[in-house]
Amino acid sequence: MQGVSKDYAVQMHGITKYFGPLRVLDDVNLDIKKGEIHAILGENGAGKSTLMNILYGMYNPDYGKIYLNGQETYIGKPSAAISQGIGMVHQHFMLVDKFTVLQNIVLGNETTDFFGVLNMRKARKKVIEIIKKYGMKVDLKEKVKNLSVGMQQKVEILKALYRGAEVLILDEPTAVLTPMEVDELLETMQNLKKDGKTIIIITHKLKEIKKSAETCTIIRKGQFIDRVNVADETEQSLAEKMVGRQIKLFVDKKEMTPGDTIFEIQNLSVRCERGIETVKNLSMKIRGGEIYGLAGIEGNGQTELLQCILGRRYADSGKIIMHGKEIQNTNTRNVLDSKISFIHADRHKYGCILDMSVADNVIMEKYREKPFSVNGFLNHEERDKFTKQIIETYDVRPAKCRHQKIRNLSGGNQQKLVIGREIANNPDLLIAVQPTRGLDVGAIEFVHRMLVNLRDQGKAVLLISLELDEILNLSDKIAVIYGGEIVGEFDQKEADEHKVGLLMAGGKGE
Repeated sequence: MQGVSKDYAVQMHGITKYFGPLRVLDDVNLDIKKGEIHAILGENGAGKSTLMNILYGMYNPDYGKIYLNGQETYIGKPSAAISQGIGMVHQHFMLVDKFTVLQNIVLGNETTDFFGVLNMRKARKKVIEIIKKYGMKVDLKEKVKNLSVGMQQKVEILKALYRGAEVLILDEPTAVLTPMEVDELLETMQNLKKDGKTIIIITHKLKEIKKSAETCTIIRKGQFIDRVNVADETEQSLAEKMVGRQIKLFVDKKEMTPGDTIFEIQNLSVRCERGIETVKNLSMKIRGGEIYGLAGIEGNGQTELLQCILGRRYADSGKIIMHGKEIQNTNTRNVLDSKISFIHADRHKYGCILDMSVADNVIMEKYREKPFSVNGFLNHEERDKFTKQIIETYDVRPAKCRHQKIRNLSGGNQQKLVIGREIANNPDLLIAVQPTRGLDVGAIEFVHRMLVNLRDQGKAVLLISLELDEILNLSDKIAVIYGGEIVGEFDQKEADEHKVGLLMAGGKGE
């Protein structure tokens, strides 16, 4: 713990927080110098977001003190944090879809003339000055619902800067970004730092910590572990301090022994909601005992392809075949009954029902089956027993969470539950879309091991990920999708980052 000093933008000393009987933060210290990029690293459920929500005034600490620029302060609510120069971009954005970019930025902090009349011209001028200053290109007239995730994040950052943020908290900022959007964000962070802003980044991405941060505070199970200079650490040493054990950053797997084709797509064409053909004559085959990685930048037909496989979008032409039977243009229940399981990219929209309990989410696809259903009634004892197994197997925290609403868990723990549920369905084909999004390195290692175990049992896995490292390390066969077409296919030994990355960007594979 550093002594209180005006050289530090933020100091949090002895922070302790309880949620009921659960102590989620235990005497945590955080010291962040002015004008630096500081990372907060920890496992899922370690208390990182809780600590930052205290700084932003969304929670009050039970014990401990907060200092801003060397002065002790009480925050208590977000409006107080904003007034003291603290802004926060949450992992799940807080934007109004039907409003324009400009309306979202000024919402809650509107510029008015005399008599309280809204002056959007003056507000627009101020926003444009911020955009130019930090090189953040965004269309102020566009509605938020039409923006990519990366653009929506820029709107959140602009919103915080518009409110005068000198300290900017970014909670898992790269969890849903494409590689190019990650690079843009890191550049924006550096521009903000040059202007004297202090950036706090909560992340599991060790590469991004090494690229962007100068110092890093490590939290484990709600306790302060260490404060380190990032330049003095390796990715391996950061990972081991985070989880408290040795960890493998690369996938350890044996040679595959592929079986017969389990899943096949033949000349599939699909249109998006606007009637544009976004999947074009696409074909692929996945064998049992094989992980088939589909690499591609977001927006190249992956969404429509997945919707078509799941039975939520009709195909114009082509076939989707599972175990020799066509399943295209049927329905979701038929697809699931064909022994296909899905890990969706957006767990909130498609993976779980946030206001239902953890236990009810775990049996969401099984509640009509024995032993969970007896004479049309839910068997609570079997449901709770099954949920307990998932929680223990996947190290979901807190361990006694089965009767809590799933929205009360951290994003990473929600993801672990969804993955556990889908693997427990014993699918013959698991379609895993961004399966490790929001997970720490320990959880990523575990999930990768589970996917390899499925493959070693003779199951088929379709891995769709924006993480090129994940595709290259985990897949036995790698295909690249661009413009709705498969533009290249490689065995793992033939693929490298340059070849695959070039095809992802629309280049030639030679």
